[in-house]
Amino acid sequence: MNDIKLALLGSEGAGKSAVLVRFLTKRFIGEYASNANSLYHKRFSIDGRQLNLEVFDPCSQSGESRCILEEPVDWADGFVVVYTISDRTSFLNAKNILAQIKESRRETCKGEVPICLVGNKQDLCHSRQVSEEEGRCLAQENKCHFQEVSAAENYLDISNLFTKLIRHVMEHLKHRGDLRRYSGSKSMAKLINNVFGKRRKSV
Repeated sequence: MNDIKLALLGSEGAGKSAVLVRFLTKRFIGEYASNANSLYHKRFSIDGRQLNLEVFDPCSQSGESRCILEEPVDWADGFVVVYTISDRTSFLNAKNILAQIKESRRETCKGEVPICLVGNKQDLCHSRQVSEEEGRCLAQENKCHFQEVSAAENYLDISNLFTKLIRHVMEHLKHRGDLRRYSGSKSMAKLINNVFGKRRKSV
């Protein structure tokens, strides 16, 4: 069984946890704030292959702090970076996150890092502060996938974006010849636990 590890990043209020839970359970959880880091596990199949998916969801980061730490960046195979279209500050923070991922992985990762930039809360288009074109341009600049979604209204769009990202990760790992994490999963989970004090969640 292949191990796929994703990190979910974004500002407080961007709805990143709602996006993740929508994907994992098909349910919409609404807004909630958490000061804890969580590691979610899910087993499923894609293209006939059985996968063990782990998604690290850290507590939300402020735009003033350096929101990426070395451990999750080195640990993750791919990233979902979330902002809300109704909050320009969250978009600027997403831009900062993308820059930090690129900087951190420049020397250790050959080729493009699998990333999906997500503009959440598409249902709040009446209070839009970030145009779809701005999001698309930022994604093109960083050579990553882009999609606007509504965690509140549309499960299918969110499912499709995660599926595309996971396929990209699988191709990326295959290209690198790097399917090494079978034996390293437990030790890395221990490191995440020690550093972040995570809560494990199985769905």
